[in-house]
Amino acid sequence: MARNKILAGIALAIALTSTAVPAQAGQISINLAPRDAEQHRMLQAGLGLYALVNEIESGSIRQNGIGNIAGIMQGGGNNLGIVHQEGNGHNGTLDQQGGGNSYGLFQFGEGTSAHVRQSGGQSGLGFVFGW
Repeated sequence: MARNKILAGIALAIALTSTAVPAQAGQISINLAPRDAEQHRMLQAGLGLYALVNEIESGSIRQNGIGNIAGIMQGGGNNLGIVHQEGNGHNGTLDQQGGGNSYGLFQFGEGTSAHVRQSGGQSGLGFVFGW
C-alpha cells in the first residue's frame, strides 16, 4: 500500500515537471554557503535586509511567470525563507527545520528545478538560471 502511494507521488511529480520543462531544457546553479560563523551572520544580515526592503516576514514566495511551482515548509523559530521565481515552469522548494535558518532561492529563465533542506542554524543563497 505504501509503495503504491510512493509510486503515485513520483508519477505525479514527473507529470507536473514534464509538462513545465521543455525537452531541450538546461540549467546552471550557483550556490553560496558560509564557511564560518561570521559569514553566516553576514549572509543572514543580507537576507534580512532584502526581506525588510521587500516587506517579507519569515517566509515568502514571489512568482512572476506561468506554470511555476514553489513551496516553503518551516519548523522551529527564527527561520527566514525566500523563493523568488522569474520566468516560466520553475519548480522550487525550501524545507527549514530547527531554528535560525535563512535561505534565498532565486530562479530565473525557464524550467529550473531546485530543492533545499536546512536542519538548524544554516544559511545560504541559490541562484538557478534555466533555458
